[in-house]
Amino acid sequence: MTTEAVRLTHWQDQVADKRARQKASIPKEWLIPSVPEDTTNVIDIPQTCGLLTQRELEITGASEVTELLGRLASAEYSAVEVTTAFYKRAIIAHQVVNCLTEIYVEKALQWAAELDAYLKEHGKVKGPLHGLPVSLKDQIPIKELETTMGYAAWVGKYAEDDAVLVKLLLKAGAIPYVRTNLPQTIMWGETYNNVFGRTLNPYNRRFTPGGSSGGESALIAMHGSILGIGSDIGGSIRVPAHFCGLYGFKPSSHRLPTYGVVNSLDGQESVPTAFGPLSTSLSGITTLVRSILEQEPWSYCPNTVPKPWQQDDYSLKAHGEGKKLCFGIMWDEGSVKPHPPIQRALEMTKKALEAAGHSFIEWQSLRHAEYVAVARSSFLADGSEDYNSCLTTGEPIINSMDPSADPSDVPAFRIPRSPLSAYKVWQLNKERKELRKALLDRWQATVSQTGTGRPIDALICPVAPYAAVPHGRTRSSIYTIIWNTADYPSLIIPVTKVNPAIDTKPTRESFWGEEDEVVYNMYDPEAYEGLPVGIQLVGPTLQEEVVLGVGEVVNAALKAAQKQDAQD
Repeated sequence: MTTEAVRLTHWQDQVADKRARQKASIPKEWLIPSVPEDTTNVIDIPQTCGLLTQRELEITGASEVTELLGRLASAEYSAVEVTTAFYKRAIIAHQVVNCLTEIYVEKALQWAAELDAYLKEHGKVKGPLHGLPVSLKDQIPIKELETTMGYAAWVGKYAEDDAVLVKLLLKAGAIPYVRTNLPQTIMWGETYNNVFGRTLNPYNRRFTPGGSSGGESALIAMHGSILGIGSDIGGSIRVPAHFCGLYGFKPSSHRLPTYGVVNSLDGQESVPTAFGPLSTSLSGITTLVRSILEQEPWSYCPNTVPKPWQQDDYSLKAHGEGKKLCFGIMWDEGSVKPHPPIQRALEMTKKALEAAGHSFIEWQSLRHAEYVAVARSSFLADGSEDYNSCLTTGEPIINSMDPSADPSDVPAFRIPRSPLSAYKVWQLNKERKELRKALLDRWQATVSQTGTGRPIDALICPVAPYAAVPHGRTRSSIYTIIWNTADYPSLIIPVTKVNPAIDTKPTRESFWGEEDEVVYNMYDPEAYEGLPVGIQLVGPTLQEEVVLGVGEVVNAALKAAQKQDAQD
């Protein structure tokens, strides 16, 4: 046998071993009958499969994290029964959308039992997340568990310690009970790797749940989790949240702790990765961020900004107490026009906020292509050395997320570039600094237009030019990656779903460029029917509390508008 054949056999054996162990970790009584492949929408399978009891359906059917925490604190629900219910539902979701990586039922139930004992003995909760199961993207290590991050070469590598995020979750009383799938290298807007395979969108399994936090979004959409943590370097929390109808939040890059996580391009700090939550509720997003910040994470992670939770900022005291806010609205960024349902979601949001007494000014695209170019050049500065260092057992690099793609066909944007010198990286950093300064000045200058005596309170824009797309069809990330380069926090709020009767395809005779034409041609109202659509809410660096506080205003306005529409 040739050396290459040995290498090939080795990585495939590693994958086979890992998949067999994952399958064995699922309790046999939690298996459900197979769902036909042509069943595209599986969002209701947990309710119809017969595995969950009525009480378990009640527990996992909750959307508001604060309500569930209240029932745990009052002992109406025990931590053991909540963890069991969500674990069973997560396993159901996994069987139809392939969203999980690490499954460790006994370990999670032991943590839950300890929390129940604590509550009984002390008469109080252990922390603000007491008894809450929290899912984690498969790059957040838990002691004694593998963290493969989708690489065959990392199978069999067990963590010697918990990541700081895990330590703080446990200290807050949470139960990190499952880990979720991601793409090989993480640097994709979809979710597929050679170890665990492809994750599917539960609203339409022919479509992607996004990436790289696609395992999280697919799981939470099916209520196999109510709150999870992902990572975002170009849209990897926000796009999956948008594709799956969730709330998602990318903080500034060093607001939440990152020490102890594993990552692609580890050490690349020009455009850093941010870790943040995805949830079925905005209360879940805020509760997670506040519970971590209240533990002073900078005492555990050297990169974390020492900024405690700012309640006055969240209450919008410097923003008119949240009354008569002025928003900027960016309908498009000037190179790729969004599909009709994206436009409609923006219009719905604007109408709802105006009805609530708020105002808008137009935000025109400016230099956004430069933000994208800086980020992508930073990500490719090593000439793919980082990726290659993780493929040491013969596993091939994945060049396309398209299931029908030729594995040897390398698209232009995946062709390795020559590594940049330190000097050239410094020039990128200088360019980024100037772009950030230009954006700051532009934001501040809006004070002359808002009529409030202050700059815009937040910016509303698309998350992507489309709702979820078929596997392998994800294109431009320009609507999210610009805010990574700027290091601005941004929140995703679900608004509506694609409706072919309303979201008809317009006729266009001219296009802004090749990418714009490709995206236009992708849109098929009938094929996209029922897929979720969200909007993106953006604020300046390190103003996480302000963005979340403004998010409450936006969310309340949308809910009020929906209620009014239902009554009319």
